Amino acid sequence: MEEVLIELHVSKKIHTNNGIEKLDVDLKIPEYGFVTLFGKSGAGKTTLLRIIAGLTKPDHGFIKVGQEIWYDSVHKINIKPQQRNIGFVFQNYALFPNMTVKEHLIYANPEKEKQYISELLDVFHLKGLCNRKPEKLSGGQQQRLAVARALARKPQILLLDEPLSALDSTMRHVLQNEIIQAHKNFHATTLLVSHDIDEVYKLSDFVYVIENGKIQKQGKPDDVFDGTNVEPSIQLTGIILEIENNILTVSVNNKIARITSTPEEIENLKINDKILITAKAIKPRIRKLADDESFSVEAFIGTTMAE
Repeated sequence: MEEVLIELHVSKKIHTNNGIEKLDVDLKIPEYGFVTLFGKSGAGKTTLLRIIAGLTKPDHGFIKVGQEIWYDSVHKINIKPQQRNIGFVFQNYALFPNMTVKEHLIYANPEKEKQYISELLDVFHLKGLCNRKPEKLSGGQQQRLAVARALARKPQILLLDEPLSALDSTMRHVLQNEIIQAHKNFHATTLLVSHDIDEVYKLSDFVYVIENGKIQKQGKPDDVFDGTNVEPSIQLTGIILEIENNILTVSVNNKIARITSTPEEIENLKINDKILITAKAIKPRIRKLADDESFSVEAFIGTTMAE
């Protein structure tokens, strides 16, 4: 890892599905790096972001950013959130209903730097939406605005709390590209919370895996997901709509697919059962889709099942 910007060692009792657990972690975040906190819901990832932002107070520990101490339980130092140079994108976006897109960015940028605001509007494809308020924006547009507003402050640190979790897969991929571009353009050290492996692979320079309140693994994505989380297969989930002879009619991603199976496989299946469809991904056929071409579940299943 490069030169460290954030050095953190904190502990905090947190409420999880398994009761009260102790979050006890050490993090070192490189300057200008893109680091992800990866793990299941309730592991303490969001709590860590809130601790860095000053929105949640740890029980013990310290946070050092550059040469400045933001929190130190021993010396009773706790810098207020508004004094921490951060941008925070929450899961629910937290947009102001009475402000237009452009007003959000101007509000977050007290210097009212026209060129900088214009660049943000360009990167996040919001220029044609300047006069719209949040209620007139789609989910993807609202998310773009939330990230752009966070960056309008010119933060030293950008905190992203599962910012794309509410979006469909197509929009997620589009916004992932925009976040990567923004990270390169605006030079904020970025800390992302995610439990989506493909998102982590695509965006991250470094990953911390959090389980049971502790860092269980850390490293580059290729090192962290070294095969334990990677399977040589393609998997889809679907709902059985009809069973006739050895053919299953299945709803997969709002598409209808028919799958030829064996009597043994369908013996205990019934209509409305949720099933997992797995196809070998060894030497798969790969073809780029045109921008206006949709993915065909039927073609995928028909191809893989025939092999």
